[in-house]
Amino acid sequence: MASLRDQLHGLVYSTEHGDICPECRQPQADCCCAEVAEQSRIAALDGVVRIRRETSGRKGKGVTTVSGIPLPDAELKALAKRLKKRCGTGGAVKDGIIEIQGDHREVLKAELERSGYSVKLAGG
Repeated sequence: MASLRDQLHGLVYSTEHGDICPECRQPQADCCCAEVAEQSRIAALDGVVRIRRETSGRKGKGVTTVSGIPLPDAELKALAKRLKKRCGTGGAVKDGIIEIQGDHREVLKAELERSGYSVKLAGG
């Protein structure tokens, strides 16, 4: 634990730089935390796109999730839009995972393989 002297010694409040990022303590204009997190997410992928059907935590409603796509957020959202249009349903992008409402594993697998990705059907 820091001593009282250390606690009282630091800067308390400043309006010089405006909002400050809580992660890197840089002004929001100079913050690069989002880019670093995005690069680390992409670097951790193994190159295989996994498609699975999930119902847990969704009150019994089935959702098809697509994970492992090595794309930045903007391109991932564009791909999700194309996949949702192909399936004719809704969906979302959460934490780098595309969620499509309903069970559309075969349609998504064919579409992603046509786009050049290595695809595996995972789970039940």
